[in-house]
Formats: sequence, structure tokens, C-alpha cells
Amino acid sequence: MHYRAFGKNSFQTSEIGFGAWAIGGAWGAQADTDSLAALHRALDLGVNFIDTAAGYGDGRSERLIGQILRERAAAGRAEKIFVATKTPPTAGDWPPSPYDSAAERYPEAYLRANLAERMANLGTDRVDLLQLHTWTRAWNRNPTPFKILRALQREGRIGLIGVSTPEHDQNSVIDLMRGGWVDSVQVIYSLFEQEPAAELLDVARECGVAIIVRVAFDEGALTGKFTPETRFPADDFRSAYFAGDRLPRAVRRAEAVRADLAGSGYSMAQAALKFVLSHPAVSVVIPGIRNVAQAEANIAVSDLPAMPPDLLTRLRRHNWRRGFWYSGK
Repeated sequence: MHYRAFGKNSFQTSEIGFGAWAIGGAWGAQADTDSLAALHRALDLGVNFIDTAAGYGDGRSERLIGQILRERAAAGRAEKIFVATKTPPTAGDWPPSPYDSAAERYPEAYLRANLAERMANLGTDRVDLLQLHTWTRAWNRNPTPFKILRALQREGRIGLIGVSTPEHDQNSVIDLMRGGWVDSVQVIYSLFEQEPAAELLDVARECGVAIIVRVAFDEGALTGKFTPETRFPADDFRSAYFAGDRLPRAVRRAEAVRADLAGSGYSMAQAALKFVLSHPAVSVVIPGIRNVAQAEANIAVSDLPAMPPDLLTRLRRHNWRRGFWYSGK
């Protein structure tokens, strides 16, 4: 496992982290025994960064992580495991409407109470990294929620502060980085979604802001395991993500990636992670991990050779400007 600086902070993070959404639910049936085994295996292989959220199974993901932390501490493990979690806004539009009030969607009393829930689930009196789970550009001129989080940081209840980008307007967080409001940004960056390379990633590097990359596999499409006939259970997040004609469109583009990888020695999943890690601003990529086999396969990518420059250049052509992906064609 290779390690990278987490922005301008002293912490060195494993470049492959543990994305813990699926162990909370919403991705089909998931046994806690599989989740716990996957977490233990990932940590044994050098992972020291876990990303979760309040909304991942209504705290189920956090509680499993808290159990793992206790088990390993009881076993006498001398290790620092960095846990990042997220607080969502109060009930309302997701992402927030430009007419929403920050004081109503992230009020101080709510942020304090929600943080207490996060700590209770994780079994800790301090959260290593608390991220606001979404944002709107409308609040950039007066980012009151981050003022509250900085106060909580001074109180010792939060280590670092971050934000997870809204899918439709990831560049809305650039002003937050330049204003010094965040220590990290969690962003969608992949072979299909390369827009962050235009400005966001470079600004993060200039400002010393850590970059956590999510959705590197495009919810599985870039692993190459789907076909146009693949179907997901109704309660699986992917049934909505790939609704209508989205899955065949994604598969068609994924097959074009596969063609460009012929003879490279990389599988599609390996290439998806290596492409993301090729950018120097990236601190950690957090593929979803549900079982031991996925833990081993994803973590092994760290030890593969760096992607050759000519292949990186060739893969840039797969940038997919799908501005209407979430609302249809």
C-alpha cells in the first residue's frame, strides 16, 4: 500500500480507502458478517481511511465501523484508523435549492445534535473528519455552516472539516477551498467524469485541501461487469441510477474504455482506480467494498505500476459530458 499526504495536514492516508456506503445498505442484500470481514481484511492490508455517512443505512455503516474499531483496539492493534463521516442537511431538496437558507438546512442546534449521533454510532468522542454531505453555490457568500463546524473543531469535537460536492455542480465548492473553509473535498472523479481536472483539483492542490475521490467506478459501470441486460433489485440504489436507457448507454461507453485498455495489462477496474490516482491532487480514492474479495482486489491496485503517460492521454477521450444524466436525456 502506498500512502499520500492528506492535503496540508500531517496525516498520511492510504491511497486506497474503504468506501462504506454498501455495508450500510441500499446496494442489495448485505450480511454484517461479510461487512466486518471486509473491514478487517482491508485494514490488515494497509487501509487506514474509511469513509461513511449518517445516511448509509441510517447509521448502520457507522455502527459496524465502530464495532471494528473496538475489536481491533481490544486485540491490541497499534494503528491509527482515520474515519470520515458526513452530516446531511435537514429534510428538503437534495441537493439544496438555490432558494434554501443555510440557517434552515444546517442550523447550529441540528449540526451539534447530528454530530453527537455520529460520535455515538462510531463509539468515539471526536470525529476525525466531518463532511457536510451536500452543498449549494447559493451559500458561498456566507458559509455559516462552516463557521459552526470551525467552532466545533475548536471545541475538540471535530478533527478536520470537509464537504461532499453536489453532483450537478461540483465546482460550487471551489470558493470554499479558496476561502479556507474546508480541509477536504469529496468529489466525483472518474474516466467518465473528468471535469474536476479542469480547475477543482488544481485549486485543491494550491490551497492544500485534501481530495477524496468517490464514484471512481461510476457505480460499477467502469468495472466492466454490467451488460445492457443487467437488472438490479428495486431497493438497490443502482436501479434508479441506471434507470431508463442509462445502463445501455453506460455499458456502450465502458466497452470503448475496454478497447483502449487492450494489451495494457490493466483490467477495467484497475484502470479506473489508477487513472484517478494519477492526478497529484488526489489523496485517497474510496471504492465501495462489500466483501473480502473486493477488499483484496481494490487494495492490490496500489502496488501496480503507475499508468503510462500515453495511456493516460488516450483515456482522456472517455470524458462524458452528461449534464442531464440525473434527470434523463
